[in-house]
Amino acid sequence: MNADLVSVTSLVVALKTITLTLGGLITYFTYRAYRRTDSPALRALALGFGVVTLGAFLAGIADQIVGVDRTTVLVIESTLTAAGFGVITYSVYVE
Repeated sequence: MNADLVSVTSLVVALKTITLTLGGLITYFTYRAYRRTDSPALRALALGFGVVTLGAFLAGIADQIVGVDRTTVLVIESTLTAAGFGVITYSVYVE
């Protein structure tokens, strides 16, 4: 395997790990705020961040463990990111 490819792969894995950690924390704290306030907006916000984080997680699993084609991985991640941002956008409009 090319040394440059190994470096790029290591960088992507490190960045995905940071993304999953921060996304998980945002989802957790938003969910805790929802439990305290019972606010539908916070529930939707937690769900949206959870979907975005899930997309990053599933894309990483599909790419690094299952060995799915990278184009398919990109479609999976992009779909869940778009869906998550759709839910986050909805959360700003919930009364």
